[in-house]
Amino acid sequence: MISRRVLPLLALLAGAAACAPEGTDIQYNPAPQLIPHSIQKIALRHVINKTQQFGLEDKLTIAVRDEFLRNGQWEIVPENQASGIVQVTINLYVLQPLTFDASLVPTSFKLRIGTDVQLIDVKTHTALWDQPNIEAIQTYAADTLPGGMTEEMAREACWDILAREIVKRVISGFGTVMGTAARRVSGETPSTPPPAEQEGPNTPIISNPY
Repeated sequence: MISRRVLPLLALLAGAAACAPEGTDIQYNPAPQLIPHSIQKIALRHVINKTQQFGLEDKLTIAVRDEFLRNGQWEIVPENQASGIVQVTINLYVLQPLTFDASLVPTSFKLRIGTDVQLIDVKTHTALWDQPNIEAIQTYAADTLPGGMTEEMAREACWDILAREIVKRVISGFGTVMGTAARRVSGETPSTPPPAEQEGPNTPIISNPY
């Protein structure tokens, strides 16, 4: 015999199942994590470089700034005029030989560059969200081979990928790029789409190495 306490729960579950379209599963679809309404203008801080490779931060800073300007959905201003600050940190730079010739000279390589991205609220001086582990991967042949490239050329390709992914993450929200996200968004501030809807450039998918 079914307990009287269980009957209301069974009725509730049956009602929920009846409301779902036939042949479909009930799924949880969280709202996208967008820039909060309080953030109207964005500043881009100079990229922090935590690797042993010199000069990476300058190239990535320029690439990300150019991508924001090309996208055009948010105004990029000096930090003293901004309500939100985008901070990018390079924390991974790995160049791995993949193949070798008969003399054990590398003939192809894989370059991985990893970044963390934060959106900082100027008023509270706290990170509204963190997006770690946004990576770009470039596999290429040595420049001594036809169609090959130098390490610097491979870096430039990675800057283009990272810039698109970083801007996409800031504008389009959580889940739009690959990486392990630590979601930390204030529940007091509603999310809102950008003030002007424009289509940005197509963004390639980065291969997840893990």
